[in-house]
Amino acid sequence: MNNGQQDVRQQQLSEWLAATLNNTEFRLSTASADASFRRYFRVHLVSDNGVEETLIAMDAPPPQENCEPFVRIAALFGEAGMHVPKVIAQDLENGFLLLSDLGDITYLSQLSKESAPNLYHDASMALIKLQLASKPDVLPDYDAALLTREMQLFPDWYISKHLNLTLDEKWQAVLHKTFEILNQNILAQGKVYVHRDYHARNLMVCADNPGVLDFQDAVYGPITYDLVSLLKDAYIGWEEEQIIDWCVRYWQAARKANLPVPDDFSEFYRDFEYMGAQRHIKVLGIFARLYHRDGKDGYLKDIPLVMTYLRKVCERYIELKPMLRLLESFDGTTPQVGYTF
Repeated sequence: MNNGQQDVRQQQLSEWLAATLNNTEFRLSTASADASFRRYFRVHLVSDNGVEETLIAMDAPPPQENCEPFVRIAALFGEAGMHVPKVIAQDLENGFLLLSDLGDITYLSQLSKESAPNLYHDASMALIKLQLASKPDVLPDYDAALLTREMQLFPDWYISKHLNLTLDEKWQAVLHKTFEILNQNILAQGKVYVHRDYHARNLMVCADNPGVLDFQDAVYGPITYDLVSLLKDAYIGWEEEQIIDWCVRYWQAARKANLPVPDDFSEFYRDFEYMGAQRHIKVLGIFARLYHRDGKDGYLKDIPLVMTYLRKVCERYIELKPMLRLLESFDGTTPQVGYTF
């Protein structure tokens, strides 16, 4: 949307809020904008005694966005015991939601060597609550078609658009084989509800820790996915020894809760790593697309960390060594600068 369209949307949102709040006085401030067309505003309400209360208004313009999954999955995750925003009012036709406010203190802003153990413990325990509530046929399946479609963003946007490279048949075959290997492992993993973006920008530090946001794309799929999002975060990196320690703690708790994880930790960690490779292949494509198609360059600085995660996994497993050689062939390539739209 251009600025003029955004101004019209904000005016429409303000009019809807005025009616929804029975003309209670309020003002709006920007809360956040994510990697989609959605925008979030903090609604500041001033009571008669001068005490300010805040709510969150979501602007999700149709036809680019659909609020219905957010409303449905907020209820599903809330019933599972996750601390998600409550939907106070909704106008699905026009793409407006009024939500409870989980605050503005993200995990990302608070994570440090000192705070991380407690914050990640809370996030892991919340994840286990969600996974224990999982049932098939409630959320869309994270199937082979979706997994592959996500990974295809890597050649389409990172290799072709960002690096301006064309793969020959040999490298195309390597990529195809790698996708098959990853899918085979991932589809054999135990299945649970998957948030799909369970990382430090979408987790909020609050009284009932963590507050969980941005869950509208949830699916039913591999049990390691959200743990990978959490511990191999595109926006903050940790030493591998530390990641393994947090992984072990989650795995022990998951086994105790009778979740579908392997009895052997090394097998679980391999699953975690393969899942990470799929996610990071996808994320590299998404970050390139956000820049070249959507004009959002803020994610380019996060590409090196994501590439480091992917390379390390490909170094460790012999099946993924051909993929490592493909990544190494990019060394010295200068990324494309400028938007393609």
